[in-house]
Amino acid sequence: MAPDLPLNVRYLGCQSYLEAFEKMQTFTNERTADTPDELWVLEHEPVFTQGQAGKAEHLLGTGEIPVVQVDRGGQVTYHGPGQLVVYLLLDLKRNKLGVRDLVTLMEESVVSLLADYRVTAAAKPDAPGVYVDGDKICSLGLRVRKSRSFHGLALNIDMDLEPFLRINPCGYAGLQMTQLSNFAPSATKVEKIGAELVQYLANAIGYTTWHTIHGWDSE
Repeated sequence: MAPDLPLNVRYLGCQSYLEAFEKMQTFTNERTADTPDELWVLEHEPVFTQGQAGKAEHLLGTGEIPVVQVDRGGQVTYHGPGQLVVYLLLDLKRNKLGVRDLVTLMEESVVSLLADYRVTAAAKPDAPGVYVDGDKICSLGLRVRKSRSFHGLALNIDMDLEPFLRINPCGYAGLQMTQLSNFAPSATKVEKIGAELVQYLANAIGYTTWHTIHGWDSE
């Protein structure tokens, strides 16, 4: 059954991580029981983000790329242009979702999207995310505050993967990262693929329609 309130899907292009992070926190802190859920579809300028459980030993040599400490779960990951980021700003109680439910629907939505590109992918029960032949293609990181979720997923589309060699991705030494364009060379348009993933995510949450917004303004 679709939720009573509308869903807003916000396409934001390439954003500074810190600006998006601050806006995400403000949205979550200020939302009320009547605030519509939002999905934010974007890319980030190059940045490493270190989650709450992050350990310095997983930063091998970050060079000129900044490292930002954040309040999501998980260890360290990299964001950069060519990577699809979707933040899920949801009222979990209103949507009758637990945290594990949300993780599962994110993983299953990404697996379904990749199948559309003839890429066979799977989740791992002991290591959140989505993998292709053991290589990681999508990372997850969430925070829930008063039953409201923020942060989300990062799906590698067509990006420079070299910065992942400067860290132990998600805290796993030697973990290899991969991306969609390695398997589907024509799959390079992040916003187009983002819109396709939104369809899976929104439907899995329970939405059949949504409002599309370009940029931060609501109008």
